[in-house]
Amino acid sequence: MSNQTFVGIDVGSASVRAGIFDAAGNRLAFAVHPIQQFHPRPLFVEQSSADIWAQTGKAVRDALDSAGVDPATVAAIGVDATCSLVAVGAGGQPLSLAENGDAGRDIIMWMDHRAAEQTAAINATGDEALAYVGGEVGIEMELPKVLWLKQHFPGRYAAVWRFFDLADYLVWRASDADIASVCTLTCKWNYLAHENRFSESLLHAVGLDDLPGKIPPRVLPLGSAAGQLSPRAAAELGLPAGIVVATGIIDAHAGGLALVSTAPQGSLAVICGTSNCHMAVSPGPIMVPGVWGPYFGAMLPDYWLNEGGQSAAGALLDWTLRKSDAWPVLEAAARAEGRNLYAVLNDWLADLEEREAWPTRDLHVLADHHGNRSPRANPAARGVVAGLTLEQGKDALARLYLATLQALAYGTRHIIESMNAAGHKIERIVMCGGVTKNPYWLRENADATGCAIQLVGEEDAVTLGAALLGAVACGAFGSLPAAAARMVRPGGSVAARPQAKAFHDAKYAVYLQLYHDMERCRSAMSAWQ
Repeated sequence: MSNQTFVGIDVGSASVRAGIFDAAGNRLAFAVHPIQQFHPRPLFVEQSSADIWAQTGKAVRDALDSAGVDPATVAAIGVDATCSLVAVGAGGQPLSLAENGDAGRDIIMWMDHRAAEQTAAINATGDEALAYVGGEVGIEMELPKVLWLKQHFPGRYAAVWRFFDLADYLVWRASDADIASVCTLTCKWNYLAHENRFSESLLHAVGLDDLPGKIPPRVLPLGSAAGQLSPRAAAELGLPAGIVVATGIIDAHAGGLALVSTAPQGSLAVICGTSNCHMAVSPGPIMVPGVWGPYFGAMLPDYWLNEGGQSAAGALLDWTLRKSDAWPVLEAAARAEGRNLYAVLNDWLADLEEREAWPTRDLHVLADHHGNRSPRANPAARGVVAGLTLEQGKDALARLYLATLQALAYGTRHIIESMNAAGHKIERIVMCGGVTKNPYWLRENADATGCAIQLVGEEDAVTLGAALLGAVACGAFGSLPAAAARMVRPGGSVAARPQAKAFHDAKYAVYLQLYHDMERCRSAMSAWQ
């Protein structure tokens, strides 16, 4: 095993990342290529499977080239992706999911919110299967999107040969394996993995009785081999044909796999990116209202998974900064200094905090700009900024930036409190994602939750998690915990500051109240829709 390498492919919302790792978890190479998003109108977000596959090939080939890794050493591929819906027609051809019928737009992204009516109809069934998604399906899941297609474009729905979750689609493109992962199907399709079945009553109630015939017929556990790399895909990826292709996984879950496999009890994996995902596992099922799951075997075999999340995190920070009058000043400063935008902004914030002990005492943010995924389970929720003044410039942006960081941290605290109230005993947060390079992100999450933040040595834990799947699928390790014990190295940690506790307790109470205030506002205006 000494010279074996493993490729991890991570398809996020905006890019494809390919990493090559050795059996000790050392990253030998890494490459990133952007992928397209299409926004035909508000709440509609689409992608192209052809674009994603082409960029995947470029990323893998670039990673091999950049490190001079011999492709012959690659023993397996692991793939993760966002939980987006892909439609495939007869002969494996793309089938449009766009209103205008563009075949190049055959993916509805996870963040797409077009299926509000279908989500409500599914939840109105009250089916017993809904208990395994926190009581309600989310608008970002797959059944509402499939139902939207059937109701709006029945001809196209009838023409679908396969609906795939994106990770399963990529496995199919790589190996021709017509399979689904227990992760994707259980977490996003209301598949009851603990009983190896769909709820027939749920599908019948909403007119999707024929759906099981349009999804892969086999469901495989994580860490299993889905198939072998086909000659066609091998040529496109620059790898040898016949190497093992592991069963796929959702991107956040790949990160969670790397973060908690060696110490699952008491750990909350927080995968930070465009959105945030919060993963906790338990030996038995725990029902948490408003939090997805419990899902059996969907992240760590033999454990039940609860999955919380925030629909906009990094995306919210980016949006907030760009709305400020100081955004051009920030951009110019970062460009002039040759530094990251957030490094410059953090200097502005440090200067503000030298002059004011608590800069956000009177400025509060509710971070529900793209709805509340957990634990409110309210896609119609709206964000709030309270306490605005006529302040402008660098201080105003630094203050709002800090208040937004705190709001996201309070959202995590709310999820933790909901999980613990239901029976979890979360003691630590293990976090990954690009934002973990930001000391203020880490500080505010530790202070707001009272939990120590643990990091891992590999800065791209999601891609490493995909590589873990490949390493186990090809037999290099006997289990995912064994692979993680060898390939995942601990990083630093950030402890909560005791002196900040009272302040954050007070602001957290305001954060919770803002939601109810906004709901009252929405209710008062409900007649004008």
